Amino acid sequence: MTTPETLRDESVPARSPRPRELPQGFRAGLITAITVLLGFSLGFLRYWGFDAPGDWSALSVMPGVGLFLATLLQILALYRALRLEDEAEEEYRKTVRWFIASALVLLVGVTAALWEAA
Repeated sequence: MTTPETLRDESVPARSPRPRELPQGFRAGLITAITVLLGFSLGFLRYWGFDAPGDWSALSVMPGVGLFLATLLQILALYRALRLEDEAEEEYRKTVRWFIASALVLLVGVTAALWEAA
């Protein structure tokens, strides 16, 4: 007699109950990338807020807000990358998305700073 287990299609792989683990070194690379970008962001934000010549205007606030928001997103991505749950592939992918979003916001902020300074 056939049971539901024997009728299972062998071409469709069974889902494993455990999430897939990341290969060795992926998390370390992501953490390094986040901290390098975070160091740049903090340095540029310090320069833009305190050392840049000229007076503040309404246009110079936009890059400052963008740089500050990018820094917050990078800190959030770093927090996510340092959690134990980030060993799971799906959590790692979410952390990478947060990091890419922070890099895009940083790019917009630096571009706005260059445009305002020109």
